[in-house]
Amino acid sequence: MKQTVYQVKIEGHLDTNRSQWFDGWTITQQEDGCTLLTGSVVDQPALHGLLARIRDLNLVLISAQRIEDSKGESYERASEPDICSI
Repeated sequence: MKQTVYQVKIEGHLDTNRSQWFDGWTITQQEDGCTLLTGSVVDQPALHGLLARIRDLNLVLISAQRIEDSKGESYERASEPDICSI
């Protein structure tokens, strides 16, 4: 089963010790003070599980975007306003 790739942006930098919360996802600390999580999910319930984990950890969700669908087709990402600058 092919998985769908998402990028989820959260406010603030995640401590590297907390990376186990997002097992299998790439965690990128951005210069604007945000963290970008990139990874794949098998279905919508799995995506909702990830979003619930972000909520339960009291992290601020900035955006969630589908990057590549289950057929391997890429999506053009719209530019986001810089709302995480510190």
